[in-house]
Amino acid sequence: MLAVLLLAAAAAIPTPAPAPVLPRIPNVAPGYAAPPLPAATPNVIGVTQQAFVGISLPDAVGMALSKNPDLEVAQANRRIAHYQIVAAQGAYDIRFTLQPQYQYVTVAPQNAFFAGPNFGPIVQRTTSVSAGAQGVTPAGQQYSVSASGKQTYDNTTINSFDPAYPTVFYVNFSQPLARDRGINDASRNLQLAQINDRAAVQKALSTTADTVAQVENVYWDLVAAWRNAAIQEQALRDTVAQQHSNVRLAQQGVSAPIDVVQANTQIALFQENVYAALQRVGALQNQLKSLLSDDPADPIWNANLVPTGQVLQLPQEPPLSDLVLTALRNRPEIEQLRQQRAAADVNLHYAQNQTKPQVDLQAGYASNGFAGNPTNPANSPFTASSAQQLMAINALIAAVNPTLPVNQQIQPLPSSNTSVPPYLSGGLAQSIRNLLGNKFPVYSAGVLVSFPIGDHTAKANLAIAQEQETIAQVQEASTIEGVTVEVRNALQAYQSALARLSAARAARQASEAVLASEQRRFRAGESTTYLVLQREIAVANNRGLELQAQTDLNKAVVEIQRATGTILTR
Repeated sequence: MLAVLLLAAAAAIPTPAPAPVLPRIPNVAPGYAAPPLPAATPNVIGVTQQAFVGISLPDAVGMALSKNPDLEVAQANRRIAHYQIVAAQGAYDIRFTLQPQYQYVTVAPQNAFFAGPNFGPIVQRTTSVSAGAQGVTPAGQQYSVSASGKQTYDNTTINSFDPAYPTVFYVNFSQPLARDRGINDASRNLQLAQINDRAAVQKALSTTADTVAQVENVYWDLVAAWRNAAIQEQALRDTVAQQHSNVRLAQQGVSAPIDVVQANTQIALFQENVYAALQRVGALQNQLKSLLSDDPADPIWNANLVPTGQVLQLPQEPPLSDLVLTALRNRPEIEQLRQQRAAADVNLHYAQNQTKPQVDLQAGYASNGFAGNPTNPANSPFTASSAQQLMAINALIAAVNPTLPVNQQIQPLPSSNTSVPPYLSGGLAQSIRNLLGNKFPVYSAGVLVSFPIGDHTAKANLAIAQEQETIAQVQEASTIEGVTVEVRNALQAYQSALARLSAARAARQASEAVLASEQRRFRAGESTTYLVLQREIAVANNRGLELQAQTDLNKAVVEIQRATGTILTR
């Protein structure tokens, strides 16, 4: 027992601290001291000090939305997305062609039949007009319609018509049965353009919501900055009043002169706080003005802005699950992801379709018309030669027939100089009548089957589309989780701000009561300057804490509206 007491006594004996190990400090700037400074002007730099310019929250939001460059870019992107839809619809435009043509050709004669008159050169003069239209339908069918008319002068001796007027009307139709059926490159591009347009709208809404939230947050920060400046000025006035009281008491010999020095010290500290608060006001004014205007010459930069907005109305606090459902319905980011998922679905559908073979059913119809001015058969060496041969043959028949029985006699050959049918004789009008009358039709039908061996490109594109689908699913789930977390944090911040505001208000009221009591005691000679100054500091701090809690509550309301996607409707 004695040993324990001795050890306890030894432990209670104080011992000197060991000598500290200090670094070597050089003598920097000998004689350094701040120069004497004049009193600073308590103004916000760069603005007209009087009179103040009030600005409401709706006006601030409206100005920001009308001049925000990010929002202008988002709106321009939305218009671009709309133009991309129009461009994609151009794939279904009917393409019309018109081709008038004149041709003059001279060909050397090759023989008596394919030669010009008197074995001269063949001369052809052709004047033609062709017109057509072709296009594709949203379902992938391809069609083409064309018509042409021609006038041909040809001096070839074997020709039966000069000039001749051939005409053609042609229709072709192709129906995909496998690849490109249901979805093709044109319809895919149109769907993606429409999806991109909807996503651009949601992007613009998201940018708008972010802009509104940013303006509101800066606005309430500026409210708090001005009110904090007022709090610091009030604390300064209270301390100046206390210093004047200390001077009077010191002059009367009731208090020590050091009490005046204490008050002067606190005056300097509160003066510093006022200038710091004013600096905060200037910075927030500049930040708000940069959101409201993109023109450095805008008169708003000279305005000493003072927010006139009232405290935000506190929303009813619904259950967390309701807030999450509201956010999933209203947040533009969620709709953007849905559009991204839709684009991935379209690409996957298209990639799956492109792995099929190309099987196209093709059908065609043509109606040909023809007419011309018949030539003189006597001018054709072929006709003359044929006539001589015919005459010789008929002479032989006439010589042989008398030697044959009646029932075995040979009939003479008919003359080859048959006249041209009336429907072939005429000009361009007659040729068109023959065309419309379907005199010389052509019908065609077939199936085109084509597929690459291996089809590596289509298979690789399908694998890419499947990966893009997976990415879209992962991003959608991640964004939904992120939105849920934002809603949780916003609601938690709102509840915390409510509790902090209630506690800060109670602390401010209590500190004001304590200060009033301390001042009464000081006037009765029962307190000291130090305690009064401490109470004044506590009041200023608690007023600042209450102000910060109120500002945080306003910003928490804004965050709930942003997180749930209701800020634009609010």
